[in-house]
Amino acid sequence: MFQRWGFLLGEIWVLLLLAALLGVLVGWLIWGRRNTATIDTAEADGLRASLDACTAKGRDQGARIATLEADLAKSKAAAAEAETAAASAMAASAATAAAANATAAAANATASAPAPSPAAPLMSAPAVVKAEAPPKAKAEAKPKAKAEANAKPVAIAKPAAKAAEKTTAAPETKAKAKAKADDKAPAKPKGLDKARGGKADDLKMIKGIGPKLEILCHKLGFFHFDQIAEWSAKEIAWVDDNLEGFKGRVTRDEWVKQAKVLAKGGTTEFSSRVKAGDVY
Repeated sequence: MFQRWGFLLGEIWVLLLLAALLGVLVGWLIWGRRNTATIDTAEADGLRASLDACTAKGRDQGARIATLEADLAKSKAAAAEAETAAASAMAASAATAAAANATAAAANATASAPAPSPAAPLMSAPAVVKAEAPPKAKAEAKPKAKAEANAKPVAIAKPAAKAAEKTTAAPETKAKAKAKADDKAPAKPKGLDKARGGKADDLKMIKGIGPKLEILCHKLGFFHFDQIAEWSAKEIAWVDDNLEGFKGRVTRDEWVKQAKVLAKGGTTEFSSRVKAGDVY
């Protein structure tokens, strides 16, 4: 009986030893390989590359923003110069009008002044004749004096006639000058209360019209390319003066020329870039 127990105990000890050896082997395989495993840096390299690309893109965006700010500053300076030039032109025209008014007033004063009386020379002439001329000369002098009296008023009347002509011509000159000024005065283009068919054209396809300017154009009643294409010189001048913060952009960026192409269904280099999404 004890011999069988000894055999069983021996087998148990052998099994425990084998289990311990197996555990040591498995542990060495697991932990040893984990310690010697190589670290995969591909993902980290990819993240670094993405970070570098984002940084470069941010630099490009910063440079573009700086360029746009410089363009905006130039536009503001050009607008200020245009306003100064317009103010100078208005002052010059006002000075010219004042000079014309002064000339007309002088002409009116000359025309309204009383003509010199011809009686004085007629009376002084006979006095000299009476003192020195013989009787026969007196008889001859009377017809001559009468002829001179009849002739002198005609000579004096000529300046009065010229002054009257100047007085009549002055209002006509003023009227012509006013008509010319009215022809050159800016005129507001005809606008719409809303877009035709409820859909406005994309005015941003015109170079010089951004999102803010498009909203301002809508407020002024301009929704379509054909409206802008039909503007006259006086209407262009009006819009240039009434674009708050963007004065002079219509002329500087040639809106009408671009609008004529777009109204016919054509494309410009700038409109192609807008359609491709390279601008907005």
